[in-house]
Amino acid sequence: MPGTEDERFSVAVRTVDGAVLLTLGGELDHDTAEPLRQALTAAAVRGGRLVVDMSGLRFCDSTGLNALLHGRIAIEEAGGSLELAGLGGPVARMFRITGADAVFPVHEDVTQALG
Repeated sequence: MPGTEDERFSVAVRTVDGAVLLTLGGELDHDTAEPLRQALTAAAVRGGRLVVDMSGLRFCDSTGLNALLHGRIAIEEAGGSLELAGLGGPVARMFRITGADAVFPVHEDVTQALG
């Protein structure tokens, strides 16, 4: 799955140093979450390590958070892991308020996550 992009949200998928890297951009909400769900499902089938770069995400609502939480469970059941990188601004605040930042391994940026 090479990636998906529309006017409000994008997800790019590539492999870096044996890990699958999902790079998100724009606004992740009820109307835009399906490409993320599809990418997470594909990553769960593959197993292994998944790093989600959220540095380009301007907004994430509960639908986006739930997609990531469900993806984490599916990937862990397949023997893999899901890690987040680049949480910032309102997205970091939402993760902090909900406690989701304690559920995921969180890295400052992709370089740190893959280093």
